Amino acid sequence: MNNKYALSVGLAIALATCTNSIHAAYSLDTELRSLIKQNGLSGDPSKGRTIPTISSPKAQLGMRLFFNKALGGNKDTACVTCHHPLLGGGDDLALSIGVGAVNPDLLGPGRLQVLGHPNVPRNAPTTFNMSLWDVSVFWDGRIESLTKQTGMNGSIGGIRTPSTPLGIADLQAGTNLVAAQAKFPVTSHDEMRGDLAANRENPYVWTHLAGRLGGFGEGIGELPQPEYWLSLFRKVYGTPTSSPEQVITTQNIFDAIGEYERSQTFTHNPWQTYIQGNNQALSESAKRGAVLFYKPYQQGGGNCVACHKGDKLTDEKFYNLAMPQLGKGGRGGADNTHDYGRGNETQLYTDRFTFRTPSLLNVEGTKPYSHAGAYYTLEAVIQHHLDPSWAVANYQLNRVKNENPGIQTENAQKNTFEALNKLREDQQKGITPLRPARLSKTAIEDLANFLRSLTDPCIKSAACLAPWMPPSNEDPNGLQLEAQFKF
Repeated sequence: MNNKYALSVGLAIALATCTNSIHAAYSLDTELRSLIKQNGLSGDPSKGRTIPTISSPKAQLGMRLFFNKALGGNKDTACVTCHHPLLGGGDDLALSIGVGAVNPDLLGPGRLQVLGHPNVPRNAPTTFNMSLWDVSVFWDGRIESLTKQTGMNGSIGGIRTPSTPLGIADLQAGTNLVAAQAKFPVTSHDEMRGDLAANRENPYVWTHLAGRLGGFGEGIGELPQPEYWLSLFRKVYGTPTSSPEQVITTQNIFDAIGEYERSQTFTHNPWQTYIQGNNQALSESAKRGAVLFYKPYQQGGGNCVACHKGDKLTDEKFYNLAMPQLGKGGRGGADNTHDYGRGNETQLYTDRFTFRTPSLLNVEGTKPYSHAGAYYTLEAVIQHHLDPSWAVANYQLNRVKNENPGIQTENAQKNTFEALNKLREDQQKGITPLRPARLSKTAIEDLANFLRSLTDPCIKSAACLAPWMPPSNEDPNGLQLEAQFKF
């Protein structure tokens, strides 16, 4: 009798627990779906956009250019040096090492500069999902659509670049924001240009590189077999009899690279699957994190949606988060060690230390985070957003130095506190949505798990990413970068 009674009680408790769990899960899904509706989410950030396929001839040409050191002034760097698909479209370094690496083909952790420190002052943004940007690209937005039309990737109404004053269209910018962006790393002495034409303007660099590929002009004789490039460009931009000068032009080079980058669109993730109706696509932790993401501070949430809006999870605006200021700077301040971000472009005090809101799509695979790569974990970034003052006071410079040997930190504390003081001014003036908030360790973990649900599984798979990498040793000139990693 006692055994039967005990069994009955046990079953009743188990059923009650199960019922409560089902009810809790139902309530969580109900709340989350209400938030999805309130925010007008479809789950598909590429909806209505024209996205090139990697199999298109233009994207294939762009891929080969992207992986080739012929576009590096010293022939020791390629676009892929700082933006490799297997490294999340970035380089997995806090600050990039462009020209002058000890081993030019070693990418990611372990890549060292012969001078002993990173020579690029900012973290390399991912090239993944470049097709989704409509307002600007680069951390400071120096490539900017003048009309900012949603869904057009800057292809309508003109684009401002560093070649023109703020607000003025560059008539040679290219067909969209991505093609315009592709033109400028090759002009940076730190990133790709190296010693090429040190005292010449950018147009000379572009013309010289085109001549190098095609074996004409001042680039004649720099490659043993320019016919390799001529045949590729003829297939996309000309005819079998087109001359090198006709098809291997500045505009065509960067148009093709932009097409390749735009083909790197990876948006199929568990969050999309959940939004489109599958309640099992997310873990309970990720669901709780999503609720925190979309709830305002007043309701106990993280208010993340204030800046990370819509299906792209960015408002494409600029904010000062007082992120640690690492590296050589060189873009602001009396001692030229600061990085004023958008303020460098606008020359407005209100814009100092503001940087473009990154998209959170695939954020799990695009560490380290911030314009200077200050953080290596999602949890640490979340904690910084919740309480920048605490995060700055407790930031561990030694850790980032261990991850990035030689990284410059001499002015980090002074410059970071200046950014923090500016943030406090912004808060007092009400020009930033960022407010101090408190969340438990579990809540922060939930938020991080939600952010992980924004990852397209393809970016974690070498097999899936294989179409975005050219066959080995294809270039007869021997300049295709064959990446080495210290995984």
